[in-house]
Amino acid sequence: MAETQEELAIRVRELQKEVDRLHAQLKEKRFGLTWIDVPEAFEQESENRIPVLEEVPELAIHNHDGKPTHILIEGDNYHALTCLNYTHRGKVDVIYIDPPYNTGNDGFTYRDKRYLEEYPDGTPIDKQHPLRHSAWLSFISKRLILAKDLLSDKGLIFISIDENELARLRLLGDDVFSPDNFVGQWNWFKSATPPALSKKIKRNIEYVLCWQKGHNTETFRGVKKTSCSNDPFTKPQNSFKTLSFPKGSITCKLDDGIYPAGTYGTEKFPNELLDDLIVLDGKNKNEIRFKNRFIWLQETLFENINKGLYIELSKRMVLSYKRTDYAPEIPPNLIDMSVGVDTTENAGRQLTELFSGEKVFDYPKPISLLQYILHFSQNKNITVLDFFAGSGTTMHATMQLNAEDGGHRQCILCQINEADICKDVTYERNRRVIQGYTDSRGNDIPGLGNSLKYYRTAFVGKNQPKAATDDDKLTLARKAGCLLSLAENTLYETETTDYYQMFTDERNRWTCIYFQEDYSCFEEFRKKVVGLEGRQKSVYVFCWTDGAEFATEFEYDKEVTVKSIPQPILDIYKSLNA
Repeated sequence: MAETQEELAIRVRELQKEVDRLHAQLKEKRFGLTWIDVPEAFEQESENRIPVLEEVPELAIHNHDGKPTHILIEGDNYHALTCLNYTHRGKVDVIYIDPPYNTGNDGFTYRDKRYLEEYPDGTPIDKQHPLRHSAWLSFISKRLILAKDLLSDKGLIFISIDENELARLRLLGDDVFSPDNFVGQWNWFKSATPPALSKKIKRNIEYVLCWQKGHNTETFRGVKKTSCSNDPFTKPQNSFKTLSFPKGSITCKLDDGIYPAGTYGTEKFPNELLDDLIVLDGKNKNEIRFKNRFIWLQETLFENINKGLYIELSKRMVLSYKRTDYAPEIPPNLIDMSVGVDTTENAGRQLTELFSGEKVFDYPKPISLLQYILHFSQNKNITVLDFFAGSGTTMHATMQLNAEDGGHRQCILCQINEADICKDVTYERNRRVIQGYTDSRGNDIPGLGNSLKYYRTAFVGKNQPKAATDDDKLTLARKAGCLLSLAENTLYETETTDYYQMFTDERNRWTCIYFQEDYSCFEEFRKKVVGLEGRQKSVYVFCWTDGAEFATEFEYDKEVTVKSIPQPILDIYKSLNA
């Protein structure tokens, strides 16, 4: 039925208001990245409720091997990041993500409040859509803002991207983390055989951009330098020095015998021997001195000899050296096989082998790429987060790197379960890495060990955190166990009643939760807490105040720290939407 003149006038006024709003938004920034904000539409179940985590216990893997317990969260990463802002705020050392590239055919979808009616089935946004870049920026910016507060003061975020959104991501990252905190851009040689989709350029390269949370003076660790030939002991511009070489410190290419003091070497590189040299079994049998334009002082020479320096004297008595253990070099901005990083083709083949010949995921990142990036940090006990987990390469790489260098890195993955990818690929891949598997040729590949906990995002209450009622708070307290145990990293539930829960870990730390407003079982709970043998006990008690009155109940147990629930959880959640 045709609209009336009055209805048309109303529509015109509404459209004018929308135009005015967008115009004001575009004028807010004079320089930098500006886009039309595209509000995200979540599923109705989650739109106005409080996010929590629930464990899926049948998918837990527990090996008592002293290795880390890793975390996999199934659900929209926006809600997972919201939960992690309570459990892991300031605790994550490295974030790596491989978000949708927004190529127009990579399946990137965006549930958009304003245009949801146009794409009710979640049709991917194509290159011709007028809000293609705005939708992507709206999607990514919300998640980067949530991720920033998860990083420790020295934390780092690495983001893989291609040229479709490279320029916009650089500006967005600078906006979220500050241009001063931009670390750099690495160019990864991703493919030796890229598809010839363009008549003008073959795209062999993808990019990894990095920002730091704040001031971080740590030197990144690349690969160790190797040298096929010896390095010279002298530089022509240096002043003359006399160095003493201890007995047995030089490997001589001379025949055994006595060589008198004098000037040897070559016309271009003369070398003055100040003492007679006795060579026996290819070594200098006596302490000797040389005078030359040496690069080191005597103290530096001794330090390097003590570290195993190889010193060689040629048949013409020219000195050279080679270190036995070169320090790792700072990573160059090109990532390829020269630093041990594979291509995406080989990564796909490796994943197919892991699934016994079945192809389960397109274009996974190589394990070697993630190992290389994680190895930049010299700390082997970091917490790693990937909230676009995909096939789960980041967790696989974390466990592999731990196995190689004895580290104790813990990995957290977040992955939406569209087409069952989280359970059937992300989880299954890492289950096989932990427990072992049989490849397509029938070879049994042993597992790496480690443990794994599987959680899902869930929703409680009937209102958003900022409008939570007393009933919402009571429900949140009863459902907060997984959040609290994850915050304390005590992931193993030992007891649950209608009034309280107990969690522990392999280091004998405890998280004890009394979640009911009815305190009739509190004395029973208190006695159990006091009776626990542990070096740390975090006690959470439901209360409408700050919980100070409950601290006196445990004042004689010095291992107990008392905290209240659920208000601190709500306070964090509310701050995210301030």
